[in-house]
Formats: sequence, structure tokens, C-alpha cells
Amino acid sequence: PGHRVSTTVAGQAASMPLAIAPTGLTGLQHGAGEILGARAAAAAGIPFCLCTMSICSIEQVRAGSPDPFWFQVYVMRDRGFARELIQRAGAAQCPVLVLTADLTVQGQRHREIKNGLSVPPRLTLHNLLDIASKPRWAWSVLRAPSRSFGNLHGRIGGDSLTTLAQWIASQFDPTLDWNDLEWIRALWPGKLVLKGILDPEDARIAASHGVDAIVVSNHGGRQLDGAPASIHMLPRVVEAVGGRCEVLFDGGVTSGQSLLKALALGARGALVGKAFLYGLGAMGQDGVSRMIEIIRRELDVSLALTGQTDVQKLDTGILLREDGSPWR
Repeated sequence: PGHRVSTTVAGQAASMPLAIAPTGLTGLQHGAGEILGARAAAAAGIPFCLCTMSICSIEQVRAGSPDPFWFQVYVMRDRGFARELIQRAGAAQCPVLVLTADLTVQGQRHREIKNGLSVPPRLTLHNLLDIASKPRWAWSVLRAPSRSFGNLHGRIGGDSLTTLAQWIASQFDPTLDWNDLEWIRALWPGKLVLKGILDPEDARIAASHGVDAIVVSNHGGRQLDGAPASIHMLPRVVEAVGGRCEVLFDGGVTSGQSLLKALALGARGALVGKAFLYGLGAMGQDGVSRMIEIIRRELDVSLALTGQTDVQKLDTGILLREDGSPWR
């Protein structure tokens, strides 16, 4: 009580410095998962970001959500399709476009390769037995408005490509460069966020290209084995940007204390993916709302216990290094 946790994130009012990150296949975690996530975020007063690789489409989520949401886009080899996605986001009144820069090719995700991950899932004896043991999940998915990639209707599934990794390899453009960012900046009149930055020099270049925010992220640690943790690179990126654009953060924020640390290191706000999906899978929309409230309460308590009253006025003075010495 008495602590200010409200702020703005990428120019959008937020009841706390938190947004729900773009996560693919969310509608397979729980039927209509993207719609439920958007509703929970709207009720909590925080941004929700829809992924290109969502199960429910931009239009389905907009129809089911009380507020407009952010939209995340990849640069496809087919620039016409990328332009179409951006135009659809504009038609849905999305205030923020998030360009992901760290998935020009997909990392070697061995579990997905081993399991032959495909959308919709291939029906095998093992899958059928697994689905039969989870009737509540199966019912939620069957009742949902979509069970395949809603944004890619008519562009996936009509050929011999069966796995998600194969489709991404054929469609995502590995030649992504700064000219593509300029192309998108010219197309998009709203706020533009660049997600997937770890290198301070990349952060400087992004700031000079007029992005409104960057997200320090290693894609949940699922792209390049051996990449540094996002939290280790955050202060270096903040220093490199020098206030020319906002710096957001993702990578392991599952509590109010982890959020507090990112804010103290210079992040304007953080995005949550795993915590969102866990809450959604466990309890649907109520689970997402509960997740947000847990982080909010812990952030409030952590502010009190570190002698702070305002999330917008945090600095490294509340942090200690591993050896107990002051961070500064």
C-alpha cells in the first residue's frame, strides 16, 4: 500500500511494469488461449502481445478481447505476406508492433525434432492415448475457434512440410538486416519494438533507426545454446541506448522479485512468457489473472522491503553482487 507500481510501457499505460510476451501455439496450451490471455491482461490493465504463430488469428483475438493488443511479426521471405500481416494488425487497431529479430532460423530444439512437433498435431497411437488422458484440455481445444495457425490460414498445411521447424525454415527470412527494419518502420505508423537484442552495438543501431523500444531477450534460451542470460546483458544494453528508446526485458521473470531486479538494472518493464503459459494451462483465464496478481503482490512487497515506493525510480542501489559488495 502506498507504492506506485503503475507506469507506461512502449507509450501504453500499464497498471504495473509487465506485459504478456508473444508466445507461439498458445491456443494449444489451452483452447482459445490467446483470447483468454488478452482478456486477462485487459482486466489487469497490462499489455498483451499476440504472436504471428498464434493459434487464434489477429481477427479472432480482436473480436474476443475488450482492448486492442500488441502484435509480434517475423520477416517472411514473402514480403507481401509480411506486409499483409502488418496491415491486419493495423486494421485490428494494434497500438504496438513487435519485430522479432532473433529467429531468422530456428535453433536446434531437440525435443521438438524428436517429437515431430506439427500443427495441428499428427494423430498417432501415443498421441491419442495422451489426449484421452486429458479430457478437459481436449474439450477446450475442440471448442476453440481455431486449432491451427490462425494467422497463416491457407499458407501452411497444403504441402509436404509436416513439422513446425521445416515450415519456419522455408518461410522465415535468414537475410534479415537493418534495411528490413527501415522498411517496417515506414509501413507502421504506431509504436515499433525490436525484440531479441543482446548485443550493445545492436542496441545502439536499433535506437538510431527510430524504434520506440527494444526487448533484451535470448528467446527464452531456446535459440542459441551458450548465449548469455538476458539479465547479464541488460545493464550493458541500457548503457548503450542512453535513453534514446525504452529498454524492455524478458528471460525468466516468474516473480515480483525477478521483475524488481530487471527494473533496478534499467528496464522500463518486463515481458512474461513461461509464467503466462503455466497459469493458462493450469486454470485458463483465471490462471493468467492469478499469475499477474501473484507477481503484482510480490513486487509491491519487495518494494516495501527494499525501502522503495515507485517502480519508475528504481536503480542499482538496491542490488548487491554475489560477493555482497554494492552493485555500483
